[in-house]
Amino acid sequence: MAEELNPETPEETEEPIKQRKNGLYGSVSDELAENMKSGWADTALHGLEPIAQAGHTAERRAALSARFPGERLVIPAGNLKTRSNDTEYSFRASTEYAYLTGDQTHDGVLVLEPTGASGHEATLYLLPRSDRENGEFWLDGQGELWVGRRHSLTEAEQLLGIPAKDVRELPAALTEATGPVRAVRGHDAGIEAALTDKVTAERDEELRVFLSEARLVKDAFEVAELQKACDSTARGFEDVVRVLDKAEATSERYIEGTFFLRARVEGNDIGYGSICAAGPHATTLHWVRNDGAVRSGELLLLDAGVETTELYTADVTRTLPINGRYNELQRKIYDAVYEAQEAGIAAVKPGAAYRDFHDAAQRVLAEKLVEWGLLEGSVERVLELGLQRRWTLHGTGHMLGMDVHDCAAARTEAYVDTTLEPGMCLTVEPGLYFQADDLTVPEEYRGIGVRIEDDILVTEDGNRNLSDSLPRQADEVEAWMAGLKG
Repeated sequence: MAEELNPETPEETEEPIKQRKNGLYGSVSDELAENMKSGWADTALHGLEPIAQAGHTAERRAALSARFPGERLVIPAGNLKTRSNDTEYSFRASTEYAYLTGDQTHDGVLVLEPTGASGHEATLYLLPRSDRENGEFWLDGQGELWVGRRHSLTEAEQLLGIPAKDVRELPAALTEATGPVRAVRGHDAGIEAALTDKVTAERDEELRVFLSEARLVKDAFEVAELQKACDSTARGFEDVVRVLDKAEATSERYIEGTFFLRARVEGNDIGYGSICAAGPHATTLHWVRNDGAVRSGELLLLDAGVETTELYTADVTRTLPINGRYNELQRKIYDAVYEAQEAGIAAVKPGAAYRDFHDAAQRVLAEKLVEWGLLEGSVERVLELGLQRRWTLHGTGHMLGMDVHDCAAARTEAYVDTTLEPGMCLTVEPGLYFQADDLTVPEEYRGIGVRIEDDILVTEDGNRNLSDSLPRQADEVEAWMAGLKG
């Protein structure tokens, strides 16, 4: 990895480039500085078409404007975050910002300026192309020759359908602004500092809650993106099955890397840390170390999702027999979870209570645990006391969208206590987990974990399983794996 000539990024200045701090390789001569200013072809882009979701983002901003008339609204994308020393994590724009703009660049800020008692004028504050006159494009670590070309402000306006200005002018403008302001917090400390005496936590939280609840019902663009994410995810699962022999020779990391390749080729990234849990690791709900052995005869719980280039993620789990065949006990546990998932999916429909799918799946699992002699008493008593939760552990699902746990800031009454509507998308993911050290179950159960998860869209007349291209029933899973392994 190349090292910057001047590793410290200076403040913007009109001073000659030679007055910037010298880097490890010495100062920049006047002659070189002048040489680097000229001799470059014009690379401006012309006639750009708006991005596919421009109309949808305009509608979302209109809804936001209607909710907070007469108030200035500030929604940042966020900044680069240091991973170690002088390297940064890959940037992912804040969900609120990307949802309202379609832009994914760091340091961007959307400002909705009130135009009167009602209505707003939207402006995107962005970093323009890196400057050739002051040398930023080749001396700054975020300059064009280091990290690639940014769009000009004019190009950004054409693509996003929003007027654009230089974000470096924004802090001063916000400091001087008057009137009520709300901002989405937690993404840009500089913007928050400029608004310190203008915002309150309570008012800002209302903005965050509104933007979370606005995503509960997906529009047509979002549904298409979620389907795309599920389709790519299915191909990623196929990739994993094809290389299980290589994973056995190495570790869970081979599975993780294999799925990641699909996510990067067909999307932006993985939507969350992949859970590649083989053997007893499957009983750890969020096993993301992925450094364990992969052994024939055990199960692999693979929970992974591709995030599309527009930042919508799938969230799918399959529990696969590593050698291609479930043994008798594995199949018994798997079939119980499958039956629970079937009951949960059947409960997803418009007008149903959000909690219905969880209750339906938990009832099936409680019945199985009583039937197997692991719990005593009636199923009603087990459910009333929640005794099944020793082995079911988690809720049966959550909303899905731009975040894997989407709409997380929504009010209880708008989310878990609401009724389902067409356009909502949620996961249905029951599981049974028998810990390796659980002395309350027969020894042969210990270390077995099973979860099955699909992404379910509420439709006008029921639901649609967006991830149904991956088999779920045990016989179908075995046949699918056999076909992929050849």
